[in-house]
Amino acid sequence: MWSYATLALAALFLPLFPLSMVFNLLLGRVQGGLLRSLVIMLWPQIGIGILHLADTPVPAWMATWGALTALLYAVRALGLRDMGSWIGFMVTSSWALLWVAETFGSGGGLTHLHALFFSVPPVLFVLLGEGLTQRYGAAYTGLYAGLATTLPRLSFVLVLVILATAATPLFPGFFAMLTLMLDTVPQSAAMATALALVWLLWSGAGMRLLTGLIIGNPGSTVVPDLGYAATLGFLAGLGALVVAGLYLVGKML
Repeated sequence: MWSYATLALAALFLPLFPLSMVFNLLLGRVQGGLLRSLVIMLWPQIGIGILHLADTPVPAWMATWGALTALLYAVRALGLRDMGSWIGFMVTSSWALLWVAETFGSGGGLTHLHALFFSVPPVLFVLLGEGLTQRYGAAYTGLYAGLATTLPRLSFVLVLVILATAATPLFPGFFAMLTLMLDTVPQSAAMATALALVWLLWSGAGMRLLTGLIIGNPGSTVVPDLGYAATLGFLAGLGALVVAGLYLVGKML
């Protein structure tokens, strides 16, 4: 049986507002790209584990709370300039939808898989943001522009990573959202509409961030581009994500 303490603990790791502020505060305090990446990978998996240990259906009102949290953070991500805060809000928005997956979807191991697919692109984003911080001292849109000219390899990888984070095709987040939409539409048109709006807001937030980073007149500061080995490493990771997305399609069919 559910207890309020269990629900509160699960809502901390699958962030629901206002408990989501704890996660974003923690992520902001964590130093170093590798440690931040570890937090992003493990945090939602702990929350899903708590849900599954209870072995009780998730209350429908928790799914509604999750959808509202996802909408709130997707809207807030639209206006952010700090790349660290942006990715924190994006993962909070995506993880909140895992409550919907547990309520309207098949749940179980597939929710763990969705959490993984929502977490890997942000990890790549965090590592790229760490690289920009090392080059410029901070990772903000508006602080520098025209990265497509000054750092073409890093910009190319950054575009792909942001597209993956925003759940665009052929990345696995797209198929995770598509699966969730297909599961939700027959049960709740209102919830499906909320999911579609969140998805749209993610795309808008990603495009606004990219516009502030790669478009414009480059400054006079000269910094080294992403190395060839690192570029190939990121592209290999993104390629693996595409393969994982196609695997998820096979699970859907």
